Amino acid sequence: MGGGSNNSHNIDNGKYVRYTPEQVEALERLYNDCPKPSSMRRQQLIRECPILSNIEPKQIKVWFQNRRCREKQRKEASRLQAVNRKLTAMNKLLMEENDRLQKQVSHLVYENSYFRQHPQNQGNLATTDTSCESVVTSGQHHLTPQHQPRDASPAGLLSIADETLTEFISKATGTAVEWVQMPGMKPGPDSIGIVAISHGCTGIAARACGLVGLDPTRVAEILKDRPCWLRDCRSLDIVNVLSTANGGTLELIYMQLYAPTTLAPARDFWMLRYTSVMEDGSLVICERSLNNTQNGPSMPPSPHFVRAEILPSGYLIRPCEGGGSILHIVDHFDLEPWSVPEVLRSLYESSTLLAQRTTMAALRYLRQISQEISQPNVSGWGRRPAALRALSQRLSKGFNEAVNGFSDEGWSMLESDGIDDVTLLVNSSPTKMMMTSSLPFSNGFTSMPSAVLCAKASMLLQNVPPSILLRFLREHRQEWADNSIDAYSAAAIKAGPCSLPIPRPGSFGGQVILPLAHTIENEEFMEVIKLESLGHYQEDMMMPADIFLLQMCSGVDENAVESCAELIFAPIDASFSDDAPIIPSGFRIIPLDSKSEGLSPNRTLDLASALDVGSRTAGDSCGNRGNSKSVMTIAFQLAFEMHLQDNVASMARQYVRSVIASVQRVALALSPSSHQLSGGLRPPPASPEAHTLARWISHSYRCYLGVELLKPNGTDLLKSLWHHPDAVMCCSLKAVPVFTFANQAGLDMLETTLVALQDITLEKIFENNGKKTLCSEFPQIMQQGFLCIDGGICMSSMGRAVTYEKAVAWKVLNEDEDPHCICFMFLNWSFI
Repeated sequence: MGGGSNNSHNIDNGKYVRYTPEQVEALERLYNDCPKPSSMRRQQLIRECPILSNIEPKQIKVWFQNRRCREKQRKEASRLQAVNRKLTAMNKLLMEENDRLQKQVSHLVYENSYFRQHPQNQGNLATTDTSCESVVTSGQHHLTPQHQPRDASPAGLLSIADETLTEFISKATGTAVEWVQMPGMKPGPDSIGIVAISHGCTGIAARACGLVGLDPTRVAEILKDRPCWLRDCRSLDIVNVLSTANGGTLELIYMQLYAPTTLAPARDFWMLRYTSVMEDGSLVICERSLNNTQNGPSMPPSPHFVRAEILPSGYLIRPCEGGGSILHIVDHFDLEPWSVPEVLRSLYESSTLLAQRTTMAALRYLRQISQEISQPNVSGWGRRPAALRALSQRLSKGFNEAVNGFSDEGWSMLESDGIDDVTLLVNSSPTKMMMTSSLPFSNGFTSMPSAVLCAKASMLLQNVPPSILLRFLREHRQEWADNSIDAYSAAAIKAGPCSLPIPRPGSFGGQVILPLAHTIENEEFMEVIKLESLGHYQEDMMMPADIFLLQMCSGVDENAVESCAELIFAPIDASFSDDAPIIPSGFRIIPLDSKSEGLSPNRTLDLASALDVGSRTAGDSCGNRGNSKSVMTIAFQLAFEMHLQDNVASMARQYVRSVIASVQRVALALSPSSHQLSGGLRPPPASPEAHTLARWISHSYRCYLGVELLKPNGTDLLKSLWHHPDAVMCCSLKAVPVFTFANQAGLDMLETTLVALQDITLEKIFENNGKKTLCSEFPQIMQQGFLCIDGGICMSSMGRAVTYEKAVAWKVLNEDEDPHCICFMFLNWSFI
């Protein structure tokens, strides 16, 4: 109604107004500068534009209203068109997947019918599937091994490339591999795509197909640059390039992958990559290993690497109507699991892990790039998404380098102290030191660390989901970290002399988490951790009171299957410059099997008794375990000056051992066995103070409310209080009340532990209305002794909403009848 020269408006008096093109142009100019001008601005426009003098301000107001409405309608129509294009493409993809599944079903029905008719031949049956050069034996698919050396001359490589293309297409769109849907993956317009894993084939394989908002050429360019999107890829070197008659290219490639843990060697690959364009315009990138060839170039074995094999794999990229691409991915590997300890072999035999760390990583990266192009907004701390992505890659690469410690990067191992639980390496290469050197400042000091020390270790965990353990380590740093080490690490990247830290038990400062950015699907996020209240370290080091850590976290989704979880962090300067030195440390937890049972989110912080009870025997901690296992890798890096090497090495070794002990203690508390004691309930804290407090709580409740809170039949009051079905918690009588005690139900409701409970203030758990009620009624509690609170909503320490039917607050008196604390009891609570 406000976009053309013949537009008109109906005003209250019935008068129609037509705008001339000049008037519309003047109004459009103002709209572009200010879509919603104030009354004064509209009047100013009339004064400044004589051509609008015959239009009343009210009419101009209506024009702007209609113009905003049209703009909103246009945006909504554009959004709906984009959704429609996406749904159309997804529908096409699903129809193709349905056709493929029907072929697979027909194939399996035929096999089943044949086996029923010829049961005596099942053991010797072998039918050849020429579409993929595979054989079917007893209903399972196995790729035929190539025993004879293949010709690696240019003509021979082209023949291998054609065979690889045929087999890859059969895997991507046919029935060469029996694919089953990956657990937990449901296709839909908002999903990452259709993800499947292999069943019964040689090696491990994963397949995915999805929509990407990039043109096929750009998609191919990104996928061929594997180190940019695959964090496990150390290097990819193109040794030779050959052109084919059909316009394609053959590339001979040597690739190295990092080892995910210190307990296994890294992998490398010598392979052929073939890129071509199909008759329908689709781009195809397929690849396979060249482990058994002759008459051509070869790659000798590399020290510290195990030569693994890529079976025909690749990418099928088709243009999508309306823009973007439809992408099919197949990853098929034989990672030589025989070369690792038996307990770790499932790590190299898991198609699900391959799908998560490689196949889905490619799709997520492409979607992230697409989103950055369509929404180039500035994220946290004034950083654009591409800059934050580069920082996350630096964190991941630095951590992988520390875990692997390759000698060609300058790492050398230090002698052990007789106990081989922690490995120490030193790197004094110029390349490494360029990451840590600082420039001199006007105060005359300069921090010039001459080497970096890495202390690393791996440990096996049992029956503890990686996501739950990692989430606890992230949210409760004070449970395992030492502020003196954090201070030393931060000082090493600043201008000023660094002295060795002096351990200060109980000196942990506050932790403030400042979010930076999330990647696609929230699989990974970055944040800045601010460690406060560290001013007492200034007497030892030239550094500010607050320490900043750049931190990357992934794999905390408890619903993901076999999800690898990582927490990687590095001290940064407050300036947070793009070229700031980054020396990452952290944790990586990888599941070794898929038998983990889903646990309640409450389990994350259920450490009430397990962290404080010292009477548990070794048999208690080992009995009644589940079958799920995972491997945790820990690596901490410290920059130092060479003359301090012995002291820093001793400090680092001791610190990593203390971290391992803390993690084992937390893992024990999080494991189901620690929650199955005492008939499935956790035992209460056994300190004398806890027994005294339970007696005071029970006595005060009886005095003020006239009824018994706990059973007076001579049973242990603390045990009765601990297992009371309602949430009972005590807070101090300070100016800012903080919680000092909670029973099992109270800790579950607050989603915290007895250790972390004292960091939670009373006002933090109440919403605005609850805070107002509490402030107005608090004097009544002190004067009358108790208060009944109507049902409402409060918040857990994790920010989750909790509803309760009723709450009671009463004053707790000590033996001298003096107020000791305030006790709250929330009845019939539940998470919303």
